[in-house]
Amino acid sequence: MIQTTPQASTKQDILQYLLKHGRAAAQDLAQVLDISPQATRRHLKDMEAEGLIQHRAIQTGMGRPQHFYELSHEGREQFPHRYGEFAVSLLDTLAETVGREEVGTILRKQWERKAIEYHQRIGQGSLQERLANLVNLRQAEGYMAEWHPVDPEAADGSDRRTTPKPCFILMEHNCAISDVAESFPSVCDNELDMFAAVLPDCTVERTHWLIDGEHRCGYLIQKRQDA
Repeated sequence: MIQTTPQASTKQDILQYLLKHGRAAAQDLAQVLDISPQATRRHLKDMEAEGLIQHRAIQTGMGRPQHFYELSHEGREQFPHRYGEFAVSLLDTLAETVGREEVGTILRKQWERKAIEYHQRIGQGSLQERLANLVNLRQAEGYMAEWHPVDPEAADGSDRRTTPKPCFILMEHNCAISDVAESFPSVCDNELDMFAAVLPDCTVERTHWLIDGEHRCGYLIQKRQDA
């Protein structure tokens, strides 16, 4: 893991920013971190040499392409994972023993238990209060989670004549069970079902998915019109 020296702290800030935003140019990072562009480029060069980040040349207008930096797989591994190779190995062994379908049933039952636990712990407050509590629970389990409100009409492009219900985005910028999800992607569907069960007065739709190559998982959460 990265040590807490000043240089390492700046590198950690860069890693966290790229994890949250997906990619960034050197000048954007310099502005956000409030350090010189020259120092930023030195950090980026060192981090790329360490295999923590990679860059892509993207044409954004006239002139030469601009370099945008993003996390490599090794960079993502710097963030907490509470489950890893052992969990995948165990599930593979179960699949060989009882079959993948049975393992899928076991995983679904696990998420159903987690949904009950979450529902009890987030309380009966407003949707905002419950989302805040849910995000705190996810963060404690190793997810870099956050939530924020969105315009309901902008979310689906509709032009409602009735008062729109509250609408929010729940984002998870890393996955604490990414190793499991890569080998058993059905757990992602289980997670979606879990959020829907935890918030029964809401509709929950997936908007972003790490498995699809995006830099985060995202869920659109909106109060039901009949709730």
